[in-house]
Formats: sequence, structure tokens, C-alpha cells
Amino acid sequence: MENKVVTTVVRALRDGGIATLRFNFRGVGLSAGTYDQGVGETADADAVASWGARHWPGRSLVVAGFSFGGYVALRLALRRPTALLITVAPAIQHFDLSATPRPECPWLIVQGDADEIVDPKAVIAWAESLNPAPRLLVLPGVSHFFHGHLQELRDAVSRAIRSD
Repeated sequence: MENKVVTTVVRALRDGGIATLRFNFRGVGLSAGTYDQGVGETADADAVASWGARHWPGRSLVVAGFSFGGYVALRLALRRPTALLITVAPAIQHFDLSATPRPECPWLIVQGDADEIVDPKAVIAWAESLNPAPRLLVLPGVSHFFHGHLQELRDAVSRAIRSD
């Protein structure tokens, strides 16, 4: 929740006029529960989205996630009407996505080509296999945590908000 990639995306969303909510997944930080392979975490994200819909009625849902959160964001976008999905270095290699449909919303994937945690080639191949393909931005020389490249990430999210 306090990760610099997450907070960079949140700032870009807020600057674009989008209300934001951040939360820790179950078992992270002071949150209760234990890791649930993305299933329980998606239910948690769905509960947070429901709270946001009650708190800000009439607003469209924008879902964003980083790494494992990118996987959860994808799952959430398949459950709820979503205006925009943003996944940053989505940790897809840990999950079988072969039967996972593509969400119907506009979708931006931001991936560094020097990511040492999420295989950039796997993300690129997966993104290109989807129909229609999501918008894919591959940033050269960028590692998983976007060291020295947070402004590029922020700019990409800002452009996605303006274009969708």
C-alpha cells in the first residue's frame, strides 16, 4: 500500500480527478487473514470497490494494480463494470490465465523490459495474445520497482486517464 509504484499511480489518478482507495491485501501489514492465491484478495478488492461505489455514487470504477495487485485488478475488472484497467508489471507468470477472458474495458499494461521479478517477455507475449490487445507500454531499462523511472509511469497513467 505504501510502495512507491503504488503511490505514484495513486497520485496520477488523483491528479486526474479520480477518487482513490488503497488497501493492503489480506495478511499484509496490519491486515488480517492469509494469502489466498488471488481468490480472497479479489473478494477483498470487490468489497473495497463496493464501499467506494457507496461513498462516491455515480462515479465510474477505475481499477489499478501493481505486480500481484495487477493480477487481482484484472480479476476485479472481470467481475465489475470498469471504466479503465491499469496493470503495472502484472505478476501473470504465477497464475494460469489461459481460460481468463479479456475484460471489456479499456486497459493499459505498463511493463519494464528490465524487470527482475516479472518476466517482461511473458507479459508482452500474453498481452499480444489477447483480442483485442490491451494498450501495452514497455519501458526500456526499467526494473520492477521503476527505480529512476517513476515519472514515466506517472505520465503513462496520466495519458491513459485523459484518453479513456
